[in-house]
Amino acid sequence: MRTSIATVSLSGSLTEKLTAASRAGFDGVEIFENDLLASPLTPEEIRARCADLGLSIDLYQPMRDIEAVPEDEFKRNLRRARHKFELMRRLGADTVLVCSSVHPLAEDNDALAAHHLRQLAALAQDFGIRVAYEALAWGRHVSTYDHAWRIVEAADHPALGTCLDSFHILARGSDPKGIEDIPGEKIFFLQLADAPLMAMDVLQWSRHYRCFPGQGGFDVAGLVKHVFAAGYDGPLSLEVFNDVFRQAEAGPTAVDAHRSLLVLQESAGLAALPEPVVPTGVAFAELVTPDADPVGALLRALGFARTARHRSKPVDLWQQGEARVLVNTGPAARRDGTQLAAIGLESPDPAGAARRAESLLAPVLPRRRAPEDVALEAVAAPDGTELFFCATDRPELTSWTHDFEPLDHREPARHVHRVDHLALTQPWHQFDEAALFHRTVLGLSTCDSVDVADPYGLFRSRPVTNADGSVRIALSVGPAPTDDTVRAQHIAFTTDDVVAAARAFRAAGGRLLAVPTNYYDDLAARFEFADGELETYRELGILYDRDADGDFRHCYTETVGRVFFELVQRDGGYSGYGAQNAPVRLAAQHVGRPPR
Repeated sequence: MRTSIATVSLSGSLTEKLTAASRAGFDGVEIFENDLLASPLTPEEIRARCADLGLSIDLYQPMRDIEAVPEDEFKRNLRRARHKFELMRRLGADTVLVCSSVHPLAEDNDALAAHHLRQLAALAQDFGIRVAYEALAWGRHVSTYDHAWRIVEAADHPALGTCLDSFHILARGSDPKGIEDIPGEKIFFLQLADAPLMAMDVLQWSRHYRCFPGQGGFDVAGLVKHVFAAGYDGPLSLEVFNDVFRQAEAGPTAVDAHRSLLVLQESAGLAALPEPVVPTGVAFAELVTPDADPVGALLRALGFARTARHRSKPVDLWQQGEARVLVNTGPAARRDGTQLAAIGLESPDPAGAARRAESLLAPVLPRRRAPEDVALEAVAAPDGTELFFCATDRPELTSWTHDFEPLDHREPARHVHRVDHLALTQPWHQFDEAALFHRTVLGLSTCDSVDVADPYGLFRSRPVTNADGSVRIALSVGPAPTDDTVRAQHIAFTTDDVVAAARAFRAAGGRLLAVPTNYYDDLAARFEFADGELETYRELGILYDRDADGDFRHCYTETVGRVFFELVQRDGGYSGYGAQNAPVRLAAQHVGRPPR
């Protein structure tokens, strides 16, 4: 199925936008008028550039305030339209978008609107152009798709049809089932956008907060089903006004956009993709570091033992129970300290997981490996984290651990059992992209977003998880693009007794994050504790939360480079992450840092 994207959805110059759309795999573009007006290229040069890139120009947009206006105003509109139609002929575009009028002098007169649109369509036909009439959700008199269609039907001209826009339809709460009553050949164009569910003025909502399908709260796939049931045979086209997208790099945004359309086609039953292969656990977390000693000391204090070393790479395996951390000191280690670079995901079908990822445009990562090394499938997440699809000691699949040679080591402690969750702070412009990626590529379920107060702004966090919670990844975005903690990440380990684990960590020389006394005074007001329990938490820096399902106790280590560790004890059915405690933790981590 053909796909298209409006140039307003991407950042940069028009030529940068066209290049990004082509490289991402789009078939066509909508040329937004402001992009053309600001371009140094002539319409003929833009047409040639699109042809060189393999892009059709599917729509020129928009023409505004055309219909149901006073007659002298309409005459000026026709004069303007003639100039635009001549420009479109030079550009090679054959469809123009006309938005329902918001002109202060526009009349609430459907017959007049139909009469004007018929005249406009007659003029357009002389230039070989079609007119697609769209109801703006804030149109002065025409604000719903069914109203716009009644006017188009009354005008009854072969060069006049309607444009359906998912945002304008769903933001008003209109029932999209009525779309099936519109003849497919009269649906000239389909524009798609999602949006978070918000209570705000619809114009501001539209202009600043649209997102790609699957990233918001609208049932865009359901609408698309109705459109194709009506007989529409045109492209799926994205028109997304979003402040973040218009500041982010065009290339990755275009890839994210195209991925959203691939998933949309799958959800709407219009195309088949390889089935998602949901990971069943965390095989390992890999840290890269220029100096293994600080992180090694931290892991040793947590009870981990260095159990094996990669046979051909400077990578050590640290293990305790089913929790495994790789420490890589190779040339890929970044100079700015320890970072979480890769995650190994236990997969029932690693090859199938890789096929799914590749079909959704996830970059497949080439690996430098010796001939005897295990061949692991790996792709890059939007933030650059490498994701390996692998198996650990399963007889039917080759285990990634075969690349490691055992080392003499002491028996690991028994405080930590496995990785509870991984927290990945995203680049500020990739939060929605990351949520869509982890949901669609990895098959994880997304939870509700949570805003967390930081001393210098707000963190936004959204966990993704599999059904049994054996894979939990908390995606977050920092307060500002320049925040120096924007890439801070951490690994949380599960323990049955966080008090014992914290005491053992401190006895081994580890330093836990200091928590303000005021926090514990508040805990005493909120919850009842057994004698001495709260004093123990205060002594060790353990934080506490409780919900209807269970209890949550956790504490944090100091930060090494960009990474810190968390010890987590879940009792009952508690499935959260201690969001109530996050502002205290963030404030404590800022202590000692210079003001930003």
